Amino acid sequence: MTDAAWEALSNQAVAAAGVVYFLAFLAHLVELSAVRRVAEPAVSEEAAGDVVVATGGPAAPDRAHREALFGRIGVLLTGVAALVHLLALVARGMAADPNRVPWGNMYEFTLAGTFVVAALYLALFRRYRLAWMGPIVTGIVLTLLMVAVIWLYLPIAPLTEALYSPWLVIHVVSAVIATGAFTLGGITSLLYLVKSRAGAPDGAAGGYLSRVPAPVDLDRLAYKLHAFGFPVWTFAVLITGPIWAHQAWSSYWSWDPKEVWAFITWVVYAAYLHARATAGWRGRNAAYLALVGLATLWFNFIGINFFSSTSQHSYAAPEAPATAVVEVVRR
Repeated sequence: MTDAAWEALSNQAVAAAGVVYFLAFLAHLVELSAVRRVAEPAVSEEAAGDVVVATGGPAAPDRAHREALFGRIGVLLTGVAALVHLLALVARGMAADPNRVPWGNMYEFTLAGTFVVAALYLALFRRYRLAWMGPIVTGIVLTLLMVAVIWLYLPIAPLTEALYSPWLVIHVVSAVIATGAFTLGGITSLLYLVKSRAGAPDGAAGGYLSRVPAPVDLDRLAYKLHAFGFPVWTFAVLITGPIWAHQAWSSYWSWDPKEVWAFITWVVYAAYLHARATAGWRGRNAAYLALVGLATLWFNFIGINFFSSTSQHSYAAPEAPATAVVEVVRR
């Protein structure tokens, strides 16, 4: 295949992945509609008196079956979308001359980051029973893909000289994996805050929140995700990043805005884990701190490229309004 054919395949695969993620999101919405109806029993009034009797009705088993069916369909479609998403990344790298890793600009970083979020969700799905996270993950991945295609798209181009290094692969892979783990941890922390404030004091609630684990379980899962992501982020920010910077710019640390914000993110997550380990922080305070960390992470990932004109990572920023949607449709 020619480079142009690989690029066309990548663009088409991104569009196809977006469509399948959207179908997965719709399947989860249908699943949630069944959950809501099962959680709200039908109410009938006895003919002999004024006693009101709550009953699930004969349709309750059908609704439960539909909930399970569309839940499985949603997960299956998410898996298919992730595979097509991976194809888009591989084709993007193959389209370059010479072939390279698909991490040369913000569009490619966003493709890689969203893929890792979906892949980690699928990998942890059975172990931590993450069926309740399906609509949120598919919604976030779909939204970020749309942002990437509409505003961040850049045509295939050779890497800048600073990016021709094996440390690029090591640094970016570890950073993207940590970003995926922190994103899932942030989603879990946010749901902890929502569920702990909804319904009964113990966090019980109806509808979608009835499928979400108890707040204590959400708090424990959020800690596990952050505890996994932190050493990976440390490896990316404090070890491989400085090594790569020294190789590319002859300086281990140059106070570049991205370096500074990556370190700020590291400090916030270090404070989160330290507070949980020593001060006994649990629940709400820890969740708020985790969300602060997520905000700094994504600001560093995207915001710095738009608001900083002095960053040595400027090669990652979009240079002009994107026309990816038109190009994908044409191809």
